[in-house]
Amino acid sequence: MGKYDEFTRFRQQMNKKILDRGNLGIKRFFALDAQAYEPGALDARTKELMGLAASMVLRCDDCVAYHLIQAKEKGATDEEFFETFQVALIVGGSIVIPHLRRAVDFLEELEKKPPDGKKDPAPPNPK
Repeated sequence: MGKYDEFTRFRQQMNKKILDRGNLGIKRFFALDAQAYEPGALDARTKELMGLAASMVLRCDDCVAYHLIQAKEKGATDEEFFETFQVALIVGGSIVIPHLRRAVDFLEELEKKPPDGKKDPAPPNPK
């Protein structure tokens, strides 16, 4: 099982367990997170790339993986990814480099994955 498959399997499984507990505050947060990435004045791809840069600076590898997947599904190009990586490095400094390495490794796996048109069946977003 590749990193992508393991990441999505675990994320879906745990999001279901968390949301099945019925905590209203958690459900509201998950819904708010999902709404933040809907198109508005900024398109969804741009918002995912913003989330990617922020996640790299905050050093959240799960969030980085999530935003890579979402941005790729929304048509982000290699050039857009690498400009986003550049912004994250400028904002976050050298501490971002290990996350950049893992992001590029994960992105390479995503690029090998054939598009299947499936959407993530797990309940709302949180990375």
